[in-house]
Amino acid sequence: MQLPDSFINTIINVYKKDGENFLAVLPVLFDEVSQRWNLSDIKPVSNLSFNFVAFAKQVSIHPTSAGYSTNEHKDVILKMGVPNPELTSEIAALKLFNGSGACQLIEHDEERGLLLLERLKPGMMLSELEDDDKRTHIAADVMLNIQRRGGVTPPLQNKFIKLSDWFEGLKKIRPYFDGGTGPFPKELLEKVGSFLPELFADTDIKLMHGDFHHFNILSSERGWLVIDPKGVIGPAGYEVGPLMLNPWNSLSDGVNFQIKTERRVSILAERLSWGREKIIKWATAHAVLSAWWSIEAGMDTEYAIQCAEIFSRLK
Repeated sequence: MQLPDSFINTIINVYKKDGENFLAVLPVLFDEVSQRWNLSDIKPVSNLSFNFVAFAKQVSIHPTSAGYSTNEHKDVILKMGVPNPELTSEIAALKLFNGSGACQLIEHDEERGLLLLERLKPGMMLSELEDDDKRTHIAADVMLNIQRRGGVTPPLQNKFIKLSDWFEGLKKIRPYFDGGTGPFPKELLEKVGSFLPELFADTDIKLMHGDFHHFNILSSERGWLVIDPKGVIGPAGYEVGPLMLNPWNSLSDGVNFQIKTERRVSILAERLSWGREKIIKWATAHAVLSAWWSIEAGMDTEYAIQCAEIFSRLK
């Protein structure tokens, strides 16, 4: 099995020894899963990153009076990854959504990090639409759809990522920069720190996608649906954060970006029945969190911080 060097490096850098073990057994696992789920014509996607993902066909075997026959080939997505809490949370979220607003989980093996998923067709990403108002309305429809299935009670909650754990990461910023704030404007960090307790006091707790943006919302024969949910438990308002920040690196014209952003806030406030302030604060908080994640990953922070500053000045 020929794997891109970039994929191999990512798996090893992120998952260390577990990643090395995963890569070592991947060819055997590939053959095993192909037989187990009757898969053929498996073709890896061109942009492999944190998981092995491939297009495939699943052969359905139906009994006949003369024995068994194969008469159906269904297009599916095969996903194999290093078993970890995020993959476990994704499986649990897809099971709970059960195809409502999300792609359908067909088969899974949580212990081994294996998923077989519905392939969405035509599969156009929401980012491919040019009309941003239309994109935002579609996103609001999908968000409302999945949040209808987002009520989760113990002990099921333990299977999902806690949003509060993500934001604990912001406490690492000043120690990381020896008491300073690095590329973050000091006023911006202080502002976010001042309103986070208020945001987390919100009692509207839901299971969210957690990475809800234009590249994870695809067209299908069943309407627009999400893929790759993180499965995050927390105040429902957070879901707008990734949407407001994307499509990534779209800040080519600061004036136009601000106009577009203000229109998004207005549309989301109307469609979700949330106050503008709530949307703006979650967008700002997520942008700062995204910038911190970029620092941890050794990536550029400029775009996320610029967005955070623009969001923080909205009214």
